[in-house]
Amino acid sequence: MTVLDRSELQASPLSDLHLIADQIGLEGFRRLRKADLIDAILGEKKDDAPASKDEAGEEPARRAPARRSRGTRSRRGSASKAGAGDEDSSEDEDSSAGSASEAPPAARRSQRAQGGRGRGEREKSGEPERSAEGVVEVLGNGSAFLRVDPPEPSDEDVYISAAQVRRCELVSGDKVSGPVRTPRRSERYSSLVRIDTINGQSADTVAEGTRYEDLPVSYPSERFAFDSEDPTLKAIEWLTPLGRGSRAVIAGGARAGKTDTLRRILGAMAGREGLEISLVLAGVRPEEIAEWREGPVQPAGALSFAASADLQGQAVEAAVEAAKRVASRGGEAVVLIDGLDGVHPHTARKVLAGARNLSEAGSLTIIATAAHPFGGETTVIALDPARAGTGRFPALDLVASGTLKAELLVGEEGAEAITRARESAAEG
Repeated sequence: MTVLDRSELQASPLSDLHLIADQIGLEGFRRLRKADLIDAILGEKKDDAPASKDEAGEEPARRAPARRSRGTRSRRGSASKAGAGDEDSSEDEDSSAGSASEAPPAARRSQRAQGGRGRGEREKSGEPERSAEGVVEVLGNGSAFLRVDPPEPSDEDVYISAAQVRRCELVSGDKVSGPVRTPRRSERYSSLVRIDTINGQSADTVAEGTRYEDLPVSYPSERFAFDSEDPTLKAIEWLTPLGRGSRAVIAGGARAGKTDTLRRILGAMAGREGLEISLVLAGVRPEEIAEWREGPVQPAGALSFAASADLQGQAVEAAVEAAKRVASRGGEAVVLIDGLDGVHPHTARKVLAGARNLSEAGSLTIIATAAHPFGGETTVIALDPARAGTGRFPALDLVASGTLKAELLVGEEGAEAITRARESAAEG
């Protein structure tokens, strides 16, 4: 049985303390200030905040909030302080589980049929608490849903607060489990009380795992097969191959077709089982943002060239950090970036360095567009503006293109064929 620690409680936002108080059956907890609420949770009785006991007279089981990840404690310090200072707030972060904008019609019908029974009414009816297991889908506001029948939404889906998403560094695609609290009157979904496991491992073990940067890496050895008759994709697949964990830049001058090439690659990858794909638009034309949004993957961030280099860099780094968590937990992540010219050069190199094939976990592949390579790429796909401008495809500049350790992706014979093709292009 985990024993609650006062320092952990003091560092937790008020919404998490409300979850704990609700779970242990503490009465009148919403009327307590934060300091009194912590005393009540710890069982330190005061005249105005008695510790709750269950019907048998026994003190309820105590549960500590999920432990913070060692690698992100400093980054979330300001958020914790903000929650700790909001002592008079009576809003529970989980109350957003009742948001009408998030509830599909089927869920709204189900809620009306249930008559909005709250926790107390369900306990009186003898309904036991249940556990849930499913796949995480993170929402734009930072909260998430546990999809019990992914990928489609279901009436049985469970709401996960933004605080839990941050604390456990959850990303879409994570498989998690934990106990569930029934909906209150104002809510449409059940809520996850705490996270016990992430991708089959203890949440504490995952939080204390090895830092992404310290995990052993190897060169990409599993090629992405596009299986397309598109001449550009066929040329990339065999002459500048991409693998899981590749660090790739599509390079070329203005109107060389960089964005179009990236869009074709996304179309070939989208929908593949086991790939967590994210797209970031940084410094692009407003018209291109509209075109990308009509595609198979919605941008995680979309900034035009009017945005500052700092803002563009932040959008790109956020997507890469989320993908790192997917890879470190054994998943296969792909981040496509259009483009890197608008961010600071050192930020661009830092972003590209995040791509790697983890020997004992998953992989993170990064494919970005830029006018020139930054250095450190495992694959450079150089485009020829003259060929693209005259409609000659594929518009690859084979002499300037290349893949390190290509033999690991296409075999020795394939690597020799690439060398002969580059020699022929150089002579011509």
